[in-house]
Amino acid sequence: MSLRVISGTARGRKLKDVPGDTTRPVTDMVKEALFDILAGDVLDSTWWDLFGGTGAVGIEALSRGAAFVRFSELNRLPIETIKANLESTGFTSQSETRRGDAFAMLSAPPDRTFDYVYIAPPQYKEMWSKAMVLLDANPGWLGEDPEVIVQIHPREYQELELKHLREFDQRKYGSTLLVFFEKK
Repeated sequence: MSLRVISGTARGRKLKDVPGDTTRPVTDMVKEALFDILAGDVLDSTWWDLFGGTGAVGIEALSRGAAFVRFSELNRLPIETIKANLESTGFTSQSETRRGDAFAMLSAPPDRTFDYVYIAPPQYKEMWSKAMVLLDANPGWLGEDPEVIVQIHPREYQELELKHLREFDQRKYGSTLLVFFEKK
């Protein structure tokens, strides 16, 4: 699958894929649908692409006018891929790439707030629900009117008992489910 930036200032730029099968890049259809839903709200927003993979979602946000994106990934190859993709799209200065464990990062004292947290972890490991529970327990990461967006396979979905966040929408695109959460 050839990855590219769909819209905005870096429209049409090709993105490198992470070598091997450790990541599952978001399809153009899902990415397009996501950003159609968010529309103008992306402008000047801050994002945390928690399981960054290739960086495609965060880079799309930057291309569409987001002010800042933090990318985090556990492994070296995705980190190198994200950095290369940021370099080729010209968004290095509006971003930060951190290598480390997503769950440890979510548990740490917040060093800034985000308007959007995008959670698209490796499939079938219940990592999305663990990330949601940790984020819910540490809501200082979230700005005033945040959205947390989870990208999973529909079979992974389960309702979560959360104190600070509530689910408000779901959209299914083939084998991809986007679940949207907001502050209660």
